[in-house]
Amino acid sequence: MKKVAIVTDSNSGITQAEGKQLGVFVLPMPFTIDGETYYEDINLTQEQFYDKLMNNAEVFTSQPVVGDVSKLWNKILKDYDEIVHIPMSSGLSGSCQTALMLASEYDGKVEVVNSQRISVTQKYDVLDAKRLADEGKSAKEIKTILENNKLQASIYITVNTLEYLKKGGRITPAAALLGGMLKIKPVLQIQGEKLDAFSKTRTMIKGKKIMSDAIDKDIKERFGDDYHHVHICVAYTYDREAALEFKEELQQTYPDAHIICDPLSLSVSCHIGPHALAVAICKVI
Repeated sequence: MKKVAIVTDSNSGITQAEGKQLGVFVLPMPFTIDGETYYEDINLTQEQFYDKLMNNAEVFTSQPVVGDVSKLWNKILKDYDEIVHIPMSSGLSGSCQTALMLASEYDGKVEVVNSQRISVTQKYDVLDAKRLADEGKSAKEIKTILENNKLQASIYITVNTLEYLKKGGRITPAAALLGGMLKIKPVLQIQGEKLDAFSKTRTMIKGKKIMSDAIDKDIKERFGDDYHHVHICVAYTYDREAALEFKEELQQTYPDAHIICDPLSLSVSCHIGPHALAVAICKVI
């Protein structure tokens, strides 16, 4: 049986410490903040990131340098036979395509999964991949299983402010001004390769209701009408207390479900800003 390593990037929300605990390798994502380069969870904590973001720093996401990726792979392959590399969605970053091109130089030892996921749903892919590797699946088999399941997931996000969507060019300044005046909070959906508008509301309470209804509909119409067949995760930017409260509300609806509560990855957070609340759902493999 071949020894298979699981590699992801910090877009998955998996920290360096958690990666070591899980037995997976996490490539830190680079950010450019006011002209300086930082690496998530290396010299940039969640607290430092939000401090800079909320004090009007210029924050840009980036993709890992090819040399950093190959350096990590080469190091891992000294102890492992194969690698399953799980980057963020190809529709949201070029890092997946870069990894696919790089993997062609590794004679089949590296399988890159185009999972079309990000943040907490990407994390579930990593957890599933590690379990499959421990069960003896090859890198190629794991890639096939994950890619066959890739669209069986959604993230719904209620955004507290339009400011960061405006900064990222996802809405016009005029739309942001009008939305701010009307106190509109957009509800977004990340599914597959797209971040799309899903609904809108004026209060976070109604936003939570919209998101709760959305995952209930997903369970009934996409996942066999049984919440035991899905993973559910509450996610947030900056405000953990609000997320824990939302988690308790969902726990009452799905009493014996194992619902986790994680921060959204910084790559998502920089586009939607602080005080956003989300729920993610994906099919159990």
